[in-house]
Amino acid sequence: MSKVLQFNGFEMNTPSHINHGLWVHPGNRRHEYTDLGYWLDTARLLERGLFDALFLADVVGTYHVYEGGRAPAIERGIQSPNNDPFLVVPAMAAVTEHLGFAVTFTTTYEPPFGNARRFSTLDHLTKGRVAWNIVTGYLPDAARNYGLSEQVRHDDRYDLAEEFLEVSYKLWEGSWEDDAVVRDRALRRYSDPAKVHEISHRGKYFSVDGPHLSEPSPQRTPVLYQAGSSDRGRAFAARHAEAIFLGARTEEEARTIIRSVRDLAEENGRGADAVRFFAGLNVIVGETDADARRKLEQILRYRDTIGYLVHFGGSSGIDLAALGAEEYIEFKARGHIESAERSFSDRRVREIVDHFDDPFHDPFFVVGSAGRVADRIEELADTTGVDGFNLVQYLSPGTFEDFIGLVVPELQRRGRYRTRYGAGETLRERLHGAGARLPEAHPAAVHRHAVAGVPR
Repeated sequence: MSKVLQFNGFEMNTPSHINHGLWVHPGNRRHEYTDLGYWLDTARLLERGLFDALFLADVVGTYHVYEGGRAPAIERGIQSPNNDPFLVVPAMAAVTEHLGFAVTFTTTYEPPFGNARRFSTLDHLTKGRVAWNIVTGYLPDAARNYGLSEQVRHDDRYDLAEEFLEVSYKLWEGSWEDDAVVRDRALRRYSDPAKVHEISHRGKYFSVDGPHLSEPSPQRTPVLYQAGSSDRGRAFAARHAEAIFLGARTEEEARTIIRSVRDLAEENGRGADAVRFFAGLNVIVGETDADARRKLEQILRYRDTIGYLVHFGGSSGIDLAALGAEEYIEFKARGHIESAERSFSDRRVREIVDHFDDPFHDPFFVVGSAGRVADRIEELADTTGVDGFNLVQYLSPGTFEDFIGLVVPELQRRGRYRTRYGAGETLRERLHGAGARLPEAHPAAVHRHAVAGVPR
């Protein structure tokens, strides 16, 4: 029996997220990203479409490589301006009952204590529907924004992230025992102090006493997403992640990453099925193939190829504007862009420009009728092994509306898409079908009651 696929709506609190230039399209609401009504409408729409979650990307710097500075990114709105993704979640949670929310936060520039409280607060307010997309950051000026003289090296960022998560696990899983909150009105006793513990963490990067300021939330630790695809990123994901947003640019690369992480998760004692894999998916769907092509032609009129080159430059460190069309590009040692290096090594500049100018160069792009789109989605899932997709937008909300109105019913007819949400399920239960808490095989579990000395 073919597995039911999982879908996230891919978003960012910015005017131009992935498909650049389309904020000027007359049918696009992206410029309303500062309006709370935009986010409420998006959340209601995705819940009506039975999506797993809204996945909120984020960066804490600017793309400042193309043409030698950040001016092109700011002028074109390429992930700039960019607002905090955390602050829109409570409002969206208030108008939904089931939709999850995956929020991106970097481990490199802020200490773990405040982040732990933010996620616990969101987990309470959403009744267990929140996830953390763990990133280490890749934009050099982000480091300078947070008081560092230079960017932390790639592998050092992962060393820091390991300790960041260790502290987080101690706060979420070990600081408060399960029965620490008693709420005894007669005795005026809200919590049992003997069951609330300092974590007394002393490490290379962080010193945290505790205790955690939030009482245990439904999931305690939020669902853990991760988006790195470098070798170090895969090792990190195999140890910690419950879901991975693949940075693959080809089907073979997706298969390779999935096999690699599954093998590493097995080696870590978590099991090969401990991680769910999501690929980015670009869809233009119509009532007929001809209708979809008409939509594509209109979208291509607004597509900003330079915007893609700005984005590419910021993440790769390569200023294509400074190179001749026939020059071959040379990648620097930057782990974030390993997938791009595998895709674009030994390519001329004009070939890369052509790639971004034509969406058909992306194997995770599909255009056509609902039947054609569903065929391709099934093919991608069955040949790569992905568990689901992050649906990228061209038009907001048009992309989601078309997908929900046309593709979702077709996938439901084929048994590849849910027909209802589970009553009262947390996001972790929806993704993995087990309990609301992290399983015992996860490295966070070792911190449960460790400070109290209670056997696990």
